[in-house]
Amino acid sequence: MPSSDRSRYHIAALAKGLQVLSLFDGPTLSLRTSDIAALTGIPMPTAFRIVATLEDLGYLERRHDGSVQPGVKVLTLGSAAMRGSSLVQLSDRPLRLLAETTGETVNLGVLVEDRVLYLARLRNADLVTANVHVGSTLPAPYTSMGKLLLAHLPPDDLDRRLTAASFTPGAGPNAVGGVAELRAQLAEIRRNGYAVQDQELAQGLRSVSVPVFGTDDAPAAAVNVAVSAMRRSEDDLRGEILERLRETADDISTRLRTR
Repeated sequence: MPSSDRSRYHIAALAKGLQVLSLFDGPTLSLRTSDIAALTGIPMPTAFRIVATLEDLGYLERRHDGSVQPGVKVLTLGSAAMRGSSLVQLSDRPLRLLAETTGETVNLGVLVEDRVLYLARLRNADLVTANVHVGSTLPAPYTSMGKLLLAHLPPDDLDRRLTAASFTPGAGPNAVGGVAELRAQLAEIRRNGYAVQDQELAQGLRSVSVPVFGTDDAPAAAVNVAVSAMRRSEDDLRGEILERLRETADDISTRLRTR
């Protein structure tokens, strides 16, 4: 449908409601109505009515401090969207085979601004990051999938996404310190074709990641194998695990291109 025709059916109130919901990204867990009005430019009375409507419908829920956070309805929609994604569906069998053959945790993720969104996760029970699940987002500079996907961005896009806020406190003991250090790592990742993180996200966690390609030369996603640093060395990751990981990524890429 031409854009001129689509504009005839544009519902401003619905668009504003979706704009409000889009404010709740990975780092932003809750907001006050005044914050919502300031961030969106929506007048305070209108923001109040939108929040009240979304709250009544279950898309927002009120916290004890008066702020609001995404409700169960939003979580249900997000989960359904990820389950219905062709990328997730086509990746399911290769990822399960990789998890079985390595005995390790396997993840599939995409880049959302400066964070990695987990679309699929098959977890080994002894992995330290038990709080990561499908739908979680993590800082891209501290994850192998995030580094891998950042490394393939055009320079101007990388500059736009990375800020001082991208490097959050409380990461693992080997976490990259800032943009300059990260850029050196990204150059090496581009040369090697894979990314490794060694206890950058959390103490005791290592992982290796490779790209999944769709119909163009840019990665559509990344897949990784995450291991306990007490059981697996970096050499282990760069050996048989990396070989199997590449086979899996190639399989998923082929499925995406021939769907």
